[in-house]
Amino acid sequence: MKKSFLVLSIMLALAISVMGCATTGDLEKVQTQVNQINAKADQALQAAQDAKTTASAAKVDVTKQVEQANEAAMKADAAANRAENAAKMAESSMKMSEGKAKKAEAIFQKSMKK
Repeated sequence: MKKSFLVLSIMLALAISVMGCATTGDLEKVQTQVNQINAKADQALQAAQDAKTTASAAKVDVTKQVEQANEAAMKADAAANRAENAAKMAESSMKMSEGKAKKAEAIFQKSMKK
């Protein structure tokens, strides 16, 4: 009985060990899956690099546009200052002209009374 139990145990252990081993087909399937995953990872890496390049180019463009906008704003401020100064000068000239016109009118009225 012990002999038959021992033989049966050995046969059972051998059957379990044979069933647990991977076949060449299984290894090929796993290798195919690994290759597919690597290909997807490479594609994702390339897409990330492309996106980074595009973002860098966009950043350069935005920087240039900001610089141009700042230059335009500075020019607009300078033009506004020149316009404001011109308006002040025109107002000053107008006041002087009004004063002279009043004097001339007074002189004219005075000469008309004589």
